[in-house]
Amino acid sequence: MFNDVYDVIVVGAGHAGSEAAAAAANMGSKTLLITMNLQNIAQMSCNPAMGGIAKGQIVREIDALGGYSGIVSDTSAIQFKMLNKSKGPAMWSPRVQSDRMRFAEDWRLLLEQTPNLDFYQEMVSGLLIEKDRVIGVRTSLGVEIKGRTVVLTNGTFLNGLIHIGVKNFGGGRAGEKAATGITEQLVDLGFESGRMKTGTPPRVDGRSLDYSKMTEQPGDDNPEKFSYLDVTKPLEKQRSCFMTYTSELVHDLLREGFDRSPMFNGRIKSLGPRYCPSIEDKINRFADKDRHQLFIEPEGWHTCEVYVNGFSTSLPEDVQFKALRSVVGFEKVKFFRPGYAIEYDYFPPTQLKHTLETKLVRGLYFAGQINGTTGYEEAASQGLMAGINASLKVQERDAFTLKRDEAYIGVLIDDLITKGTEEPYRMFTSRAEYRTLLRQDNADLRLTPKGYELGLASEKRLKRMEEKHQAAEKFVKFFEDTSVKPEEINPILESKNSATVKQSGRLFKVFARPNIEMDDIRKVQEVEAYIQENSLDNEVIEQTEIQVKYSGYISKEKNNADKLSRLEYVKIPENFDYSQIKSMSFEAREKLKKIQPTTVSQASRISGVSPNDISVLLVYMGR
Repeated sequence: MFNDVYDVIVVGAGHAGSEAAAAAANMGSKTLLITMNLQNIAQMSCNPAMGGIAKGQIVREIDALGGYSGIVSDTSAIQFKMLNKSKGPAMWSPRVQSDRMRFAEDWRLLLEQTPNLDFYQEMVSGLLIEKDRVIGVRTSLGVEIKGRTVVLTNGTFLNGLIHIGVKNFGGGRAGEKAATGITEQLVDLGFESGRMKTGTPPRVDGRSLDYSKMTEQPGDDNPEKFSYLDVTKPLEKQRSCFMTYTSELVHDLLREGFDRSPMFNGRIKSLGPRYCPSIEDKINRFADKDRHQLFIEPEGWHTCEVYVNGFSTSLPEDVQFKALRSVVGFEKVKFFRPGYAIEYDYFPPTQLKHTLETKLVRGLYFAGQINGTTGYEEAASQGLMAGINASLKVQERDAFTLKRDEAYIGVLIDDLITKGTEEPYRMFTSRAEYRTLLRQDNADLRLTPKGYELGLASEKRLKRMEEKHQAAEKFVKFFEDTSVKPEEINPILESKNSATVKQSGRLFKVFARPNIEMDDIRKVQEVEAYIQENSLDNEVIEQTEIQVKYSGYISKEKNNADKLSRLEYVKIPENFDYSQIKSMSFEAREKLKKIQPTTVSQASRISGVSPNDISVLLVYMGR
């Protein structure tokens, strides 16, 4: 049945698995994507949206490297918003509301058009291991499929257990069975495993809601898009979301069910996401708040199904229904299905290398929620990196990793590998110390050359990026070289309550003022003429404005990154014996032995390793 040996076998076809399979296949590796249900490829298990704070930057990075998430987010979008636009550009984060059914369909069709990619529907129940190397997978029907590398992207399916009130049953997602066998085998091989929890809100019938009582949340007036490619277009029409609130009455009704809540009666023992808590967790932890926001999100262009964002819960279905009927606008609500919590197995990611290959079994990679993360974007980025590295391993090419000053993806993976996680890990801009460098607007400038070298980003994509980069640099130089007279610039400065000038000066200096924006500076005749003569698009104009207005911050952050990155080049020998460094703290020796960092810089970020320990290590290494 499967006579050939695959280069890469990807287990699971969620966001991580889909990106992993696409990357490996597009890099020329013979790839198999095996999943329990081919109808649910890239299923949005929770909210119908992509992007958001820090997550939007990740989607842009995936796209810049040559992944598919940005393209599919554009083709299936029903609303676009650039979040945090009132703050500095390091905080701007794109987000789309998605058509759930179209998102999954577009992903599947893209994968089916990808060369070198085969599909198979079955549950993988075990791995084929020879000595300390993976050589394939075994399915629940006993079919053995040989592979040079295997990427596990099991999501919430490993021994998944769904909770609704006092009821619980096995499952990886509503209506789908759990996956068994893999955890037990990996534990027998010496892996450490744990349990995590996540939850999802009820889905309701939009026809039963009174939107007139809610606050409308429309998309941007001039929507952008995720992908840097011109194969997708910005939205011409959009669907609105809506906002309403819980109340003290709603909270009281929910509290009545706490004795039957698996969250509070001990049935759920694992940790859930701190930053996306259930509604019962919110009213318990934030007892001083008399209301919480609920965002009413349509599931698509044509369906009446609605996602109640902010009402994640595992309370009994009758309690959920009674409480929601007391929310303004929900007085006549009808349920499609209740919310639920799910517990599942994960493997602490300190057991991985930066390539996402496991330290115990060669050729075996983990990506997504199996590593303790939460969120489509976090999963997709890990899948992309695992697929890339599995393919590189087979092709006997150097591994590919991203540093903390190169990408949010680099921050995410470095955090997981060096610090681990005991609760579902979610990306935030605050986790990135170089966020002025890691903006959503320059992901293509940072990463497209790397994607091109890997064979993922096309020459057309690289050329487009280079043209944008050159055009922005020339426009910045125009501001540096062009002078403006007081009589032309002062009326603009006065209109913005900015200090006027007495003599001619460079446009760059005026434009760098915090209260002067591109729309203001375009009133200078020479600026508008330059834009029109060079046919500059919005991407180039935005990039130029950021480079001018934030040049000081960007230079300072680059210098800091350069200083710290020197330690990235100080490699620690493989299987280094930390036990012989007696002057290092015991905790540091234990942590370093467990995680086995590859560079001194990585070692310095491990929790429990002090600057003094790093100094001792450098001395011992003769540095």
